[in-house]
Amino acid sequence: MLRISEPQHGAVLNHRHGETTAGGLGIRVAGTAPVGMPVRVNGVPAVRVGDRFEAGIVLDGAEPEITAVTAGPAGHLEHRIRVVWDRNSRPRYRFAIDDNSFFLRDVTQAAYKSLFECFYLRLLRDLHQEFGTRFVLNLFFRTPEQDFDLSMMPDRYRGEWTDNADWLKLAFHATAEFPDRPYEHATAEALLHDYDRVAAEIRRFAGEATLSPATLVHWGMVRPEVWPALAARGVTVLSGFFTPDRGGSYTGDDEETGPTCTDRFDINYGVDPVRSEYLSRHDALKDFQSGIVFSRVDIVCNNTPVERIAPTLTPLMQDPNTAEIMDLLTHEQYFWPFYAQYRPDHAERCRTAIRCCTENGYEPVFLHEGLLGI
Repeated sequence: MLRISEPQHGAVLNHRHGETTAGGLGIRVAGTAPVGMPVRVNGVPAVRVGDRFEAGIVLDGAEPEITAVTAGPAGHLEHRIRVVWDRNSRPRYRFAIDDNSFFLRDVTQAAYKSLFECFYLRLLRDLHQEFGTRFVLNLFFRTPEQDFDLSMMPDRYRGEWTDNADWLKLAFHATAEFPDRPYEHATAEALLHDYDRVAAEIRRFAGEATLSPATLVHWGMVRPEVWPALAARGVTVLSGFFTPDRGGSYTGDDEETGPTCTDRFDINYGVDPVRSEYLSRHDALKDFQSGIVFSRVDIVCNNTPVERIAPTLTPLMQDPNTAEIMDLLTHEQYFWPFYAQYRPDHAERCRTAIRCCTENGYEPVFLHEGLLGI
């Protein structure tokens, strides 16, 4: 059987994966084929060792096709894959904050003159002013206590939202924090109903410029048949963990719970095990059928003590497969003293992660813009 094993179908490749030339990106293609049969990859003769083959080719175009062919007594064999060439790639990071509802309740109940009288938004503005960081806040429609929902948020801050939309955006996350995993088995219609309701409220009180397409759905679990419906709403990127399922709650510092399940992955939007395993070791991968690029979250700040942040990010910055994009994530509730699992050093955790990226030459982006922020 003829099969290309490297690169992976859907791989997002950049200058770290090969050599940039005047003609394109030079990469190595490897795979397996029946012993003794000559293989050509995009017309280039491959070197054979046993059942392995390898060839160096040059990619051009945004989503080039790679074709390996051979012919022999068994007849003509062919394997085709597509990849993405991130031609203009540069080191960048994004910062997303999940599970937001408390700060909007605070703004509404306190009737502040400015959004930034809320300590949470003021903290984010301070980080933006210091580092240039851009934030996407992923919203619940209502608070866990059900004492506030987005329909109650006044629109008198609309101008202030618009004035800051170049660095602060709002996006759909879910209707509420509970139940857990609300869309793991939901239909497209159910998910889009919730999506559209949150998006409509964001447009109303914050304006079109502030609305971002979703990049993180609550708990990162949906049915694959829902991907095209999300793409139809402008979703181009979905970030997840793509890690072996350990049965964890994902709320404890440096949490690892239970044995690794190598045939089952979690927080992966229903991506199959082969591609999930690849994403556990790479920045991104594109599903060409839906058009969505899946991005691997590199750190969850609320679960990572300050002293562990640089040791977590640094190895990723040194690995060519994970170095180009730092996908940073945290959750709003850990900022609030009334929350049961409040982290008094949560702000410093976030600042440390941002400073680590900045000092290593990473620029802030929104992943939904262009190709992963470029």
